[in-house]
Amino acid sequence: MKKIIEFTHKVPSKLLTPTSGFLKGYSHSLNPYTGCSFACSYCYVRKSPVGLFRKQEWGTWVDIKQVTKEKLSRELMNLRKRNKEITIFMSSSTDPYQPIEYRERITRQLLEAMVEVPPDFLFIQTRSPLVTRDIDLIARLGDNVRVSMTVETDKESVRKKFSPFAPPIQARLKALRQLKEHNIPVQIAISPVLPFSDQFPKTLSALVDRVVVDDFFSGDGSQGRRTEKLHIKELYDHDDLKDWYGEHAHKHAMRLLKSSFKDENIFFSQEGFAPY
Repeated sequence: MKKIIEFTHKVPSKLLTPTSGFLKGYSHSLNPYTGCSFACSYCYVRKSPVGLFRKQEWGTWVDIKQVTKEKLSRELMNLRKRNKEITIFMSSSTDPYQPIEYRERITRQLLEAMVEVPPDFLFIQTRSPLVTRDIDLIARLGDNVRVSMTVETDKESVRKKFSPFAPPIQARLKALRQLKEHNIPVQIAISPVLPFSDQFPKTLSALVDRVVVDDFFSGDGSQGRRTEKLHIKELYDHDDLKDWYGEHAHKHAMRLLKSSFKDENIFFSQEGFAPY
């Protein structure tokens, strides 16, 4: 399966965006790209202003922000001069390690800037094994960073049904092992909850101590209304998946996780993505 993606280079006026809503615990979000070629069927950004304004199908276009590490360094230093706490969520509406990053290396430049002018905390949200390429930089941020790897299921058949262009599950788990070996703080985000096997919690607990569960109703920024517009429920109407859709799904997932994780290491939605 292959799709044509339109790439456009753009020069942003600013890189750091003040946050609110779901990310109100952070001072800023940082998106190296606009758009995302992983094109996950359930991505809430499809029905957000970013996705709707473009009038093009989500996943078929990506804007590449032409940046330099010097530009982000200046923004960070200006915040430091004003004695501002800097907590950054990267990224809120794109994946910083989508395939074009192999070539463009925008995210790597941003990390180089943050190594020179460190934020108080950096949260890296991705579903891509490419994050391991930057272990050398991420490790230099010490305990002031967390890599959150999305692993919604352990079933490849489910992954292919809901997000066929996203990286394979085993590749993501391998990346987590590498991050952990370099003592980088990590967590797994089962976000959103997709159907998984009874063995999934045990598999995850061998890799991480911390897991966050999110669903379509708490995590799409509109209490599930965006997800309703995407007709995601229709994907659950076959293959005995009906029990996994609904506002109860996250509770079912969290009950299963308790067989392998301590209660205090299982988080739900916003609390699991908070800084520190």
